[in-house]
Amino acid sequence: MMLLPTPETTSDGDLEDVPAPSLAMHTLIRDLPATDRPRERLRDFGAGSLSNAELLAILLRTGSAKESALSQAGRLLRDFKGLPGLRHAPFAELRAVHGLGEAKASQIHAALELGLRLASVAPDERSVIKSPEDIANLVVAEMSLLEKEELWVLQLDSRNHLLSTVRLYKGSAHTAQVRMAEVFREAVRITATAIVVVHNHPSGDPRPSAQDVTMTKMLCESGKLLDINIADHMVIGGGQYVSMRNMRLGFDSDVM
Repeated sequence: MMLLPTPETTSDGDLEDVPAPSLAMHTLIRDLPATDRPRERLRDFGAGSLSNAELLAILLRTGSAKESALSQAGRLLRDFKGLPGLRHAPFAELRAVHGLGEAKASQIHAALELGLRLASVAPDERSVIKSPEDIANLVVAEMSLLEKEELWVLQLDSRNHLLSTVRLYKGSAHTAQVRMAEVFREAVRITATAIVVVHNHPSGDPRPSAQDVTMTKMLCESGKLLDINIADHMVIGGGQYVSMRNMRLGFDSDVM
């Protein structure tokens, strides 16, 4: 009787598939030098030293008989066009990928969602807006993943503390569709003294358009009538941002 290979247990209790005798053993992470294994590298050097593929491999925990978790992670990032593609992938599509299944698909979606929630919680620790970089820390991570254009309005008090964030438009934020009354409604309601307007370019190019400049001028004019300062109008795209105030586009003063 021919004995089939059985799963072996790793040192931390995880099951890792054993390849058939005809397959090369180097496909398994445990066969890599200790200094090249994602878990050991995370332990010794911190999570920040790992690539996206290595972090994803730790989430997957195990590979298959034909590829390691690290190879599988690289394939997923390649096929889904990076982390944004994985986040937007329907659960059923991710689950159907060879070597994943429901458990691993759930782990991936849960981890990416936790990352987004952390980005939304962190602003409480950075609630004072003093520069475009402070604004970017609040919004770039999430807005760079949006598939459609959105316009957000951040309300600030007299000391530039963040009071609230309103997601005003989704799908289009062109000048013709933006009503100034809606942009300032929350600021008036909570007596904010300044606002920051942020919108994204799903194309990934954060360079402001002529319409963006026109919108900024309209915002500044309306803000003067309401005695509400426009601290900045920022455009997000591809993980980058442009401060229209810094570029002097649509603004007639340098006061933030």
